[in-house]
Amino acid sequence: MDRRRWAVPLAEGEAVSAVLTLPTDRAGMRGTGVIVAHGAGNDMEHPLLASFADGLAGAGYPAMRFNFPYKEKGLKLPDPPAKLEKAWAAAFRVFREESGVHAARIVAAGKSMGGRIASQMASDGTLPVDGLIFLGYPLHPEGDPSRLRDAHLYRVGVPMLFFAGTRDRLCDVATLRGVLGKVTAPWELEIVEGGDHSFELPRAAGVPQPDVFARIVNTSIRWLEETLAGK
Repeated sequence: MDRRRWAVPLAEGEAVSAVLTLPTDRAGMRGTGVIVAHGAGNDMEHPLLASFADGLAGAGYPAMRFNFPYKEKGLKLPDPPAKLEKAWAAAFRVFREESGVHAARIVAAGKSMGGRIASQMASDGTLPVDGLIFLGYPLHPEGDPSRLRDAHLYRVGVPMLFFAGTRDRLCDVATLRGVLGKVTAPWELEIVEGGDHSFELPRAAGVPQPDVFARIVNTSIRWLEETLAGK
């Protein structure tokens, strides 16, 4: 596959890094592109995100992952929500207008915070994507399912694919099922048995991490083909 470094310009001369991953066979490129955002405690080089983008590109789906400004500066504390949203909007614009991909459909994907911000924007109509993929949704603070981050999900109008690990302390699976039962947009939930918030399994499970990532990629590819093919 073909990886290209990009600079995503923001306001006041600021910019963040991005990696655009393209299929080697341009003739077989799909009409759907995917933009991938990282979580609060990592950046675009997280193994899950790199594997996810590479796997999609290998199946013909161009993918771009990008950094939020605070990670670009090497900081630990996430930017304010408004700045995170501006970075998402800038990445969307660059992918749509400057990458040369010319995707007819764009899906927003994100690990934890990155997916949450995308879904909030999609619910408000400020990120006009055709679908959402959540690589671990932060449904509540760690270990506290009583404080849900779910209100905006009921306003999302595009198909959504959720991945959830049964050991994820930021997303109780039973609680997530209850939330999704009230969501009106099409949705699908893929459970990773034994997975934590980054889908890492206990060593005793005997499942290599690349196999877990491959399952996430393959499920996403199947979902993209079945859900967005007719759009």
